[in-house]
Amino acid sequence: MFRKFVYLLALARERHFGRAAESCHVSQPTLSNAIRQLEEDLQVPIVERGQKFGGFTPEGLKVLESARRIVAERDNLTHELLALAQGVTGHLRLGAIPTALPVMPHVLAPFSTRFPHIRATVTSLSSREIQRGLDEFELDAAVTYLDNEPLNNVRTLPLYSERYYLLARRADLAPETIAQGAVSWEKAASLRLCLLTPDMQNRRIAEIAFRMTGRAVEPAMETNSIVTLYTIVRFGNCASIVPGQLLTFVPPLPEVVALPLVDPDLSHVVGLAYADRDPPSQLAKALAAAASDDDIAHTVAVLTAEAMTPWRLAIR
Repeated sequence: MFRKFVYLLALARERHFGRAAESCHVSQPTLSNAIRQLEEDLQVPIVERGQKFGGFTPEGLKVLESARRIVAERDNLTHELLALAQGVTGHLRLGAIPTALPVMPHVLAPFSTRFPHIRATVTSLSSREIQRGLDEFELDAAVTYLDNEPLNNVRTLPLYSERYYLLARRADLAPETIAQGAVSWEKAASLRLCLLTPDMQNRRIAEIAFRMTGRAVEPAMETNSIVTLYTIVRFGNCASIVPGQLLTFVPPLPEVVALPLVDPDLSHVVGLAYADRDPPSQLAKALAAAASDDDIAHTVAVLTAEAMTPWRLAIR
């Protein structure tokens, strides 16, 4: 039964019988017959069949939900037994919102030092993709927003507060605006902007801030990459709304300024999240313990303050 569940999850992931069979290293007839046997065992139709994969029946979706839980529990048991025998091992699957990617080395450093035999994969995802990945057992943990669009059924560890800046070429701003050392969201709305794409929560935060000032913004450009935001400002003709963490890994330049956005003065908590299950994922639990024991929140706060100092001085 368990292997049939594995085949079913592969079919849900690939949406194609041939590719699902290939990912499981079996023939397509083997995989198809296993799923038919599962339907006979449970006495319900699971797959909508035609000349090609047509999706899952309502009953199939319920079976799929149980299959994800059973396979995840098996994986967790395997990790627990390995941990008893030789310490925590395995493959840690991490999601991270794009604006948190600069923080990931600080999150992973103490963990990899403590557990050198664990392989980690970090994938850049939107906050909604992260919620889905945690729900469907595709992620062990994630670094994402904790308070703006709260996640469901998770345990959390706050890491830092994300603040927002107008990044612009010095020549595109009035000298008196730069001299003030900050800029209002309302004034930022009047500029030609490049913003993150609407599927990114950072973009939705910016839109809420603009609406709070009575403005609606139609960006001239969009991207899902915070690095692209920086390069477009530096080499293009747009300003941008960026998280403070972006400024921690790009150097200040004479021709570019970063001004804190005020009126409203917004911040949102970003932190570690992992599924609230009993027992919790051993890998996620180990990551949270390492982050807490090494006080990653303090490390990030100190490094951010140090990195922001040259940007503040560059405004003058």
